[in-house]
Amino acid sequence: MTKRNKIIYWIATLWLSLGMFSTGLVQLLKQKEQVDLFTHLGYPIYFLTILAVGKFLGVAAVLIPKTPVLKEWAYAGFFFAMMGALLSHIALGGPATVLFPPLLLLVLTLVSWYFRPADRKLIAVS
Repeated sequence: MTKRNKIIYWIATLWLSLGMFSTGLVQLLKQKEQVDLFTHLGYPIYFLTILAVGKFLGVAAVLIPKTPVLKEWAYAGFFFAMMGALLSHIALGGPATVLFPPLLLLVLTLVSWYFRPADRKLIAVS
């Protein structure tokens, strides 16, 4: 892995982890804005707790060395959660301002996954 790719990986991964952890914390605390948003989107409030726990576990899985199978599941979970958030906002005609956060986290998920080191992949490709 080149030094450039390693830098890209760590920047994307740290920002992804910070974003997922902070949004998970806000969801776990059930802040009024999150409750209002989930109500507007038509999701039950208990889904906030499920998403928060999933995000915390995903951040741990992505940051802990080794465990490549767990990392794949975490990246997949992040991808589907952010794609679901994007599509939910689009389906209800949400403004661009609400599309940016899940889109950014989706891009960071893809960049982190793509640039991950060989020892963090299921099959190391030379």
